[in-house]
Amino acid sequence: MKIFEYLQKYDYEQLVICQDQTSGLKAIICIHDTTLGPALGGTRMWNYDCEEDAILDALRLARGMTYKNAAAGLNLGGGKTVIIGDSRTQKNEELFRAFGRYVQSLSGRYITAEDVGTTVRDMDWVHLETKFVTGVSSSCGASGDPSPMTARGVWRGMKAAAKEAYGSDSLNGKTIAIQGLGHVGYYLAKHLHEEGAKLIVTDIHDDVIKRVVDEMGARVVGCDEIFGVEADIFAPCAMGAVINDETIPQFKFRIIAGAANNILNEDRHGDKLHELGIIYAPDYVINAGGVINVADELEGYNYERALAKVEMVYDNVAKVIEIAKRDQIPTYKAADRMAEERIEKIGRVRSNYLR
Repeated sequence: MKIFEYLQKYDYEQLVICQDQTSGLKAIICIHDTTLGPALGGTRMWNYDCEEDAILDALRLARGMTYKNAAAGLNLGGGKTVIIGDSRTQKNEELFRAFGRYVQSLSGRYITAEDVGTTVRDMDWVHLETKFVTGVSSSCGASGDPSPMTARGVWRGMKAAAKEAYGSDSLNGKTIAIQGLGHVGYYLAKHLHEEGAKLIVTDIHDDVIKRVVDEMGARVVGCDEIFGVEADIFAPCAMGAVINDETIPQFKFRIIAGAANNILNEDRHGDKLHELGIIYAPDYVINAGGVINVADELEGYNYERALAKVEMVYDNVAKVIEIAKRDQIPTYKAADRMAEERIEKIGRVRSNYLR
């Protein structure tokens, strides 16, 4: 890929390549936009097929965080880190401490947090080298694992989409297909099960599938089968780009609402969902609960205050749907419009010189 052309196309600010021989660290930190404030975005650890895939993922995820933070009403910009490696076998304290020193070198332009493949313990290690990290353990005076709040926000946003599709936001009796049962997927499944939903699930790890089956009586299907099951709602909670030319023809869902980032492979796939009458809750709006929660740490963490903000994901999804109906555009465009308008307005306010 031509990196500078890509950076210019979407107006990125900074791309940092990090390596440390002692620990084996290979990381990419991307800062997309700091108009609203310092860039906040988690650290993902994934065994990418090649370095170009890792860079592209960091770029896409960082830009998504700009929109997510803006749409959530946070005074924060967007950034992201990806660490190349197997999160189950290649973690060590030295790796995350080396990474923490790179974060510290950015002097607060970027604040990191937990993401796919990383944990609260990993963030505690990062915290030993930098103060610019959120989602550390409660023993460090912070909020801990953000996954439950992310899941709660997805559940609330899903209910807002159901209100539009069915006239009621109750999910009792609805069949919901969940792809991915990691931290967020598991907690989302719990919310849905407790409300009386029927679950169809899939994951690449047998142990997490067994847990959900044992606790919630979910029906299990293969990873490729999940796209074609009979269900009311599809909740992608794994990796991105799952809405594509191969999967869309299989869909029998009325709603797509999940925790995964960048689930549209291309914008035209969002257009296709709109044409088919499938309500799509834009990923960065509905999955903002985790970042809302960790952002509260920057004010001195208060659980009740953070929870109240996460509950507003319902209102944000409803607002996106209303904009889409008003302007007769797909919901992904409506979400972008909502976020871009806020960035533009606040950017103008902050254009005044302050000494």
